Amino acid sequence: MPKAHTSYICQQCGYESAKWLGRCPDCGEWNTLVETVVASTTRPSAADGRGAALARGGHAEAIPLPSVQAMGYARVATGSAELDRVLGGGIVPGSLVLLGGDPGIGKSTLMAQVAGHVASQDNREVLYVSAEESAQQVKLRAERLGITAERLLLLPETEIEAVVEIATRLKPALLVVDSIQTVASTQIGSAPGSISQVRDSTLRLMRMAKASGVPVFIIGHVTKEGTVAGPRTLEHIVDAVLYLEGERFHSYRLLRGAKNRFGATHEVGVFEMRGEGMVDVENPSALFLAERSGGATGSAITVSMEGTRPFLVEIQALASTTAFGTPRCTPNGVDASRVLMLMAVLTKRVGLALGNQDVYVNVAGGFTLSEPAVDLGIAAAVASSFREQRIEPETVLLGEIGLGGELRAVTRLETRVREAAKLGFKRCVLPTSGARVETAISSTSGGHMELARAATLAQALEIALER
Repeated sequence: MPKAHTSYICQQCGYESAKWLGRCPDCGEWNTLVETVVASTTRPSAADGRGAALARGGHAEAIPLPSVQAMGYARVATGSAELDRVLGGGIVPGSLVLLGGDPGIGKSTLMAQVAGHVASQDNREVLYVSAEESAQQVKLRAERLGITAERLLLLPETEIEAVVEIATRLKPALLVVDSIQTVASTQIGSAPGSISQVRDSTLRLMRMAKASGVPVFIIGHVTKEGTVAGPRTLEHIVDAVLYLEGERFHSYRLLRGAKNRFGATHEVGVFEMRGEGMVDVENPSALFLAERSGGATGSAITVSMEGTRPFLVEIQALASTTAFGTPRCTPNGVDASRVLMLMAVLTKRVGLALGNQDVYVNVAGGFTLSEPAVDLGIAAAVASSFREQRIEPETVLLGEIGLGGELRAVTRLETRVREAAKLGFKRCVLPTSGARVETAISSTSGGHMELARAATLAQALEIALER
C-alpha cells in the first residue's frame, strides 16, 4: 500500500503547500487551499498508454519534422451550424473540447442534441457518460428533445478508469463526459471536483483521445468568478475551450470560443433556448434589433465584431438629473470604466454638462460588448438622451474615441458596413481615417448607403443627432 500524506492544494491554480494558507502565493486567490489526501506514488497505471510503454521498457524517440506524416482528417458535423462555426467547421477526430458555463445554461441540452445527431448519422456508437444524472433523467431529456437514436449509449459512471476502459474498447464516434467535476480517479484520495481529480481525469481523457482518435467533449461548471474550475490546469490541456453564456431571464445563448487549435478563436454562435432544445439563430443582427423603438431618444445602433462575424446591436442610454449628492453610472453589457471615460470626453470636448447626471447604459438583448469600435455608439446614445435629440433610425455609428475627442479607425470596417447595408440601414457615421469602403457596400441591400465621415466626436454628433 502506498503511504498517503496530507497536502493543501489550491483549487484555482493547483499550487501545493504543506500547510494551510489563507491566500495562494501563486495565483493570489483567497481561501482556495483545500486539504487533500495524496498518495506518495501517483504513477500512471499500466492501462495508461505511457505507463504501459514504460512497463515494457520502451522510450520516446525524437524524429525530424519533415519525416512526420501529415494525417488528413474529415470533420464530423454536429447538426448545429452555429456550433460548427465556433469549432472551425465541425468536430476533429481525436480532439478534446471543454464546454463551460453556468449551471442550467444549457450545456447538457446542447451536448445531448449533438450526441443524438452524430449517433443518427454515423455507423458507430456515441457514448454519453452521465456522472451527474441517472439514465432515467437523461432519457427524459432525450424524449423532450426528440432524440431516438439507437446507437446513443448511456453510461452512468463516476470512475474515470472505467470510462476510459469502456471508451477504448468501444471506440465511439463521440464521447461526452457530463461533467468533469463529478468524475474521479480511485488512485487519488481527494474528493471529486478537486483540482487534483479534475486535472488527472482530463489528462486521462486526453491520452485516450490522442491514442484512439475518439473526439471527446467534457462539460465543466464555472466558478463564481466566471471561469471553469481549475482554469490553469484545464485550458492548456484541451484543444478547444467553449463558453456558453446568457442572461437568466433571456432565452438567447451565446457560445464563445476562447481557444481553438483547429480553427479561429473568439468566434461566437447564437442559440435560442426553446422547449425543443437549443435552436440556431440564423440572423442574430435582425434578432437583436427586432424590438427596437426607432422614435425614442438615447438609442444608437453599432456593429460589433465577434471573431469574424459582425453583429448589429442596439445601445440604449438614459441620462437623468441625479437626486443624490453623487451621480451614478450604471452600465449593463459594457465596461464601466469605458463608459466613465466616454462621459469625461463628452463633458470636456463636446461641452455636455454630465456632472450632475445619473447615466444608465444598456446593451439590448443581453449582449456584451468589449471592443473599442462601439465607443461612438455609446457616446451618441448618452448625448441623444441628454440633449433629447433622436438619432436617425436608419443610422449606424462606428468609431473608437480618443481622449482628445478624435475618432480613430476601427478594424474590419468593410465587413461592418456591408452587414449594416444588408439590413437596410441608409447611413453610416464613421471616422475620417481608415480604409475606404465605398465599394464594399453590397448591391443586394436594395438601397443606397450614405457614408458620413467625421474627424471628431463633436462632428459625429452633429451628423447623427436630429435637430
